[in-house]
Amino acid sequence: MVVEYIRYTIDAARRRDFEAAYERARAALEASEHCLGYELTRATADPGAYVVRIEWDSIEGHITGFRQSPEFRTFFEAIGPYVHDIAEMRDYELVGQPT
Repeated sequence: MVVEYIRYTIDAARRRDFEAAYERARAALEASEHCLGYELTRATADPGAYVVRIEWDSIEGHITGFRQSPEFRTFFEAIGPYVHDIAEMRDYELVGQPT
């Protein structure tokens, strides 16, 4: 399993639309056989700072499986307007078990 983290900085005027876009994108993630889980979080001290966390079955499942699927097109249609608001986007592998 790999975990993708995407950090966004969204201005106040677009936050509601951004959250709605990720709600629409949820269906595409849930439909993907490669997505194991997803969450959107907002910083309590800085409401314009968001982190998306997506669990993928593998790096190949994320990069090849999802990004080349019809679900990705649906996902990208929803979140595409916010791509330029990404501060960081990386995949991470687990190195220890949670307690």
